[in-house]
Amino acid sequence: MPASIIDQIRNIAIVAVPIIIAITFHEAAHGYVARYFGDDTAERAGRITLNPLRHIDPFGTILLPAMLYLLNPGFMFGYAKPVPVNFAGLRHPKQDMVWVAAAGPGMNLLLCAISVLLFYISQLFKLSPDSIVFQILWTSVEVNLVLAIFNMIPLPPLDGGRVAVGLLPMPLAKPLAQLGRFGLLPVLLIFILLPMAGIDVFGWLVAGPIRFLERPILHLLGFQIA
Repeated sequence: MPASIIDQIRNIAIVAVPIIIAITFHEAAHGYVARYFGDDTAERAGRITLNPLRHIDPFGTILLPAMLYLLNPGFMFGYAKPVPVNFAGLRHPKQDMVWVAAAGPGMNLLLCAISVLLFYISQLFKLSPDSIVFQILWTSVEVNLVLAIFNMIPLPPLDGGRVAVGLLPMPLAKPLAQLGRFGLLPVLLIFILLPMAGIDVFGWLVAGPIRFLERPILHLLGFQIA
């Protein structure tokens, strides 16, 4: 097999493996926590599983990120098939909604912490920084940070929007919840139209917090920080 093809497969694996693991565990976490609080909708739909094929959305997980990568608009975006949750079926809908919604980003933060730990262990074993394992682990740190922070933006149907709806008093929660009827359209408009007007929304809401969190991680791993 030509070296160029091997390099392409390697580069795809470095990105694809962490993304598939991150979105699979993210979505499964929603289902597990929903079942714990009384709603078995995800379980009946076969979505409480670590089988990535049950969670991958052909457009949102594969085509959209690929198009953005080729167009290079300055940010990456993608999504999996959302796990179905009947919030009315939860024992305490408004309160339990917060835990169900936060489970996905919380899982990504846990995966990030595990990746940092494994990265640290790989350093102890003198693993080469050019090795595929080394690069997959660091990509996993970045991917899970992006998913956790992006999904906690307080706009429905993102997880942060549902957390906000669960925490806010009803007069504020109700109009915010109604934004969910438009799906991801408001989110896409904000992250596509505003940058065209010179407003770096992704930098403020996602890239900035990621850089803030990466600094102590890099310091922990012994990297020099400028």
